[in-house]
Amino acid sequence: MLDDIIKSNLGAITVETEQNRGHPPEWWAERLTERICGISENAAPHVRQQAEAFKLAIYETILYHIKQAINSERCTMANLLRSQGHEDLAKILKEL
Repeated sequence: MLDDIIKSNLGAITVETEQNRGHPPEWWAERLTERICGISENAAPHVRQQAEAFKLAIYETILYHIKQAINSERCTMANLLRSQGHEDLAKILKEL
């Protein structure tokens, strides 16, 4: 009975890992797109085609903004390092 309660409350749980790094922006964009855009298995072909096009547009928008956020954070971190006298570390961060 406890197993049934846990399954119904949590849903499906999956784990994905990377070797010596975090997940790339594309992985995050895929996860978020899946959460936003669900397409019914029973959708009519013309509806499915439109939904897939919309889903791709959402993915591209999310990916673009994730990459912009990463670049913005790197800029902030590099400027913070520079302001504290760590020009060498700021240069390394900029090159990433």
